[in-house]
Amino acid sequence: MGSNSSRISDLPKNEYLKKLSGTESISENDPFWNQLFSFSFPAPTSSTELKLLEEATISVCKSLVENNPRTGNLGALTKVFLARTKELRVSAECQNHIFIWQTHNALFIICCLLKVFICEMSEEELQLHFTYEEKSPGSYSADSEDLLEELLCSLIKLITDTPLLDITYEISVEAISAMVVFLSCQLFHKEILRQSISHKYLMQGPCLPYTSKLVKTLLYNFIRQEKPPPPGAYVFPQQSDGGGLLYGLASGVATGLWTVFTLGGAGSKATSPELTSPLANQSLLLLLVLVNLTDAPDIPNPYRQAVTSFRNTQDSSPFPSSSPHAFQINFNSLYTALCEQQTSDQATLLLYTLLHQNGNVRTYMLARTDMENLVLPILEILYHVEKRNSHHVYMALIILLILTEDDGFNRSIHEVILKNITWYSERVLTEISLGSLLILVVIRTIQYNMTRTRDKYLHTNCLAALANMSAQFRSLHQYAAQRIISLFSLLSKKHNKVLEQATQSLRGSLSSSDVPLPDYAQDLSVIEEVIRMMLEIINSCLTNSLHHNPNLVYALLYKRDLFEQFRTHPSFQDIMQNIDLVISFFSSRLLQAGAELSVERVLEIIKQGVVALPKDRLKKFPELKFKYVEEEQPEEFFIPYVWSLVYNSAVGLYWNPQDIQLFAVDAD
Repeated sequence: MGSNSSRISDLPKNEYLKKLSGTESISENDPFWNQLFSFSFPAPTSSTELKLLEEATISVCKSLVENNPRTGNLGALTKVFLARTKELRVSAECQNHIFIWQTHNALFIICCLLKVFICEMSEEELQLHFTYEEKSPGSYSADSEDLLEELLCSLIKLITDTPLLDITYEISVEAISAMVVFLSCQLFHKEILRQSISHKYLMQGPCLPYTSKLVKTLLYNFIRQEKPPPPGAYVFPQQSDGGGLLYGLASGVATGLWTVFTLGGAGSKATSPELTSPLANQSLLLLLVLVNLTDAPDIPNPYRQAVTSFRNTQDSSPFPSSSPHAFQINFNSLYTALCEQQTSDQATLLLYTLLHQNGNVRTYMLARTDMENLVLPILEILYHVEKRNSHHVYMALIILLILTEDDGFNRSIHEVILKNITWYSERVLTEISLGSLLILVVIRTIQYNMTRTRDKYLHTNCLAALANMSAQFRSLHQYAAQRIISLFSLLSKKHNKVLEQATQSLRGSLSSSDVPLPDYAQDLSVIEEVIRMMLEIINSCLTNSLHHNPNLVYALLYKRDLFEQFRTHPSFQDIMQNIDLVISFFSSRLLQAGAELSVERVLEIIKQGVVALPKDRLKKFPELKFKYVEEEQPEEFFIPYVWSLVYNSAVGLYWNPQDIQLFAVDAD
């Protein structure tokens, strides 16, 4: 590196990097550091070039690993960077572009080295490397402060205290990336890390007081979605004579180096044009990593405490002593950002985390009068289920389940009328309530699951959301009513098919005892459980809001033969009573009205009949209410999920897929 421009392939031969990783100790006051930090090279434009950069970094790192115990150059590099960070705020206020540019480059080098060190060695070995000094081989200072902890604290202060300006944007992104790298040891372990040096640094000691400030800063970075400044536009004002060497260096790094390291990433996905704010993206990923750290033996995760306890800026009540890391944030801005960013897994995961764990956020969101802005993006995720990964679909579905636990939500969604839902392609929906659209999308998800993934967990949560809503169904769109009955029809056919297969299998087993039988009994039990749930949903609607739903009664009557086989079935006899009563009552009235009735006339008869139907004849059943309960040891799901998002979404960070142990990686 240094003042000469380089190609990535030349980095292992670069004289400055060779000196850094070589056998010669370099003093903290040596002019070498300014030369090392003044570098630029053509930007990698593909995952292949990013891989080349990684390989080049590894070769330098291996030399440093070998020689650092004698030279202490890693510690010297870190101390030079730490000294610079103390002047960073003043440099930003004074528009000292050169100082900030070089400090960014110093951090970039540290980040690259850290990434390889963490992959190649244990945390204890890494910590030891930061204690080596320029003495006899392998000597270290036992009395010195923990340089690794000091570096981590410095990064937190850089993120929280440095004003976000055009000239500080790139170093802010790099600091957040460096913190992600600090915690990346989890990637190289199959088991969930429950005790870690980096966790200890973050949860106690000098880093702890910055908990709420860091979480708040990361949240506001996500909310503001600040775009990076145009490459080269805010580095140095070009002079009339062309600017000289320093201008060339600075514009080179602006148009080359940091553009890639803040806009690039692991593979082609990270360079997606949808990523308009690298700072917001990295901030959200780091926040999710911090929130999902496991608790220390005697210390709960303070970052999770901060996320679960923050309040609206309009809330003036004092914070309880039980919430030591609480803070305030503008809920309206947060809500808007969450509504706008739901195309990404990480934004959906943040929404889930807040709805599930922060009662203040949940109460605020459920009180909004524009819930369609939040619900529609979630429905669109479910609608395009075949294009989404399963985790994203699960998060979207659980969000709906949490929302449907609230009766006010279940009532209000039927009052919101939507026009021309362009992404719903099965049928032209010129006008439909949000509630009816929600029912359509959830039913479509169930049907997709029945034919493709066959995931019982997905089925259960879809049906639970419908069940929670069922007592509050209002003015169901005719298409939504039809789809409810169509789903029941599909389940009925499935039931009959499995029943027939079980019967044939049983007959075959009587003639041949050597052939193992498929477990049709279990299949039948699962289908009957789902059918029972659907009947309970229909019954709940008829019992609680029959007069509001003539279209559902119409659909029931149109497909009345479907229910005949379940009237005497021991698993459904009780729940069929009300459905059978409604079908019989309205069938009789239609019979009295004569033959060849129009749709409009049938609906008119149904509306008149609703008034005449004695409500006391409908048997009361317990209210259908399902509450989302997180699995035991949720970290076994969430930590690999979060790190898979980091691996696929983090800008400017690349890990060799062969090194990843936490989850399966497509090496392509």
